[in-house]
Amino acid sequence: MFIDSHAHLFDPAFRADLNEVVDRARSAGIAAIIVPGTDLATSREAVDLAERYPDLYACVGIHPHESAKAQESDLEAIAGLCRSSRVVAIGEIGLDYYYEFSPREVQMRWFAAQIDLAASMQKPVVVHTRESMTDAMSMVHAGTERSPRWNASATHDGEPRRGVFHCFPGTADEAAELRTLGFGVSFPGIVTFRNSHTIEILRAIGFEKILLETDSPYLAPVPLRGKRNEPAHLLHIARHIASALGITEEALAAATTENSRRLFGIP
Repeated sequence: MFIDSHAHLFDPAFRADLNEVVDRARSAGIAAIIVPGTDLATSREAVDLAERYPDLYACVGIHPHESAKAQESDLEAIAGLCRSSRVVAIGEIGLDYYYEFSPREVQMRWFAAQIDLAASMQKPVVVHTRESMTDAMSMVHAGTERSPRWNASATHDGEPRRGVFHCFPGTADEAAELRTLGFGVSFPGIVTFRNSHTIEILRAIGFEKILLETDSPYLAPVPLRGKRNEPAHLLHIARHIASALGITEEALAAATTENSRRLFGIP
């Protein structure tokens, strides 16, 4: 059994056949799917989906792309959504300096505010970062210093409890540093791409503390590149990693599923 730790199932790409998508995931052995919002509207959609499907869980938050359009009242609304027992994290939040759809200072303000919200609610965060690892790491480090009791057990047992850097773009050293702060890293279909260096990073950091994701409907793995991605395709990612690292799929499933369960508090 695997957990897809990041899939945007509210996306219009799934509007016509979401039931079938969820059924295919179940048949493929996907035990749970984490659905992160990207603004207030999609956060509400994520919660609605999680309340309709028992194997879906929601994250709520403002993505850096959307931060320039967000209202101050949205933060209070995001906090209100956390009253649902189906909300397991604040996300998808972070920094994106590649597209810069929002000014950097606005992205940073929203990122800091949502880190503090997560800490006040003792919830993990799901972090997006592109061309911004240095600032993103600095900001989560500052967040842990402002709120040392935020899921404090994370720093004692090395488990990812404070959050996950999704679609991890960093180095093995950065992953190791994040682990000391209580953050895991997750990997989508990029690991199957011919020119990707992610497998080398995985060889360096090991598979024991990572999470797996599809980032559906994006980043479909080989041999499905160019097609709509969906949670059932997580098996292609898992098989590629297991083969490249010389481990069994069962070992990878056991480790990554346990990491996702602990991070998101999934029973």
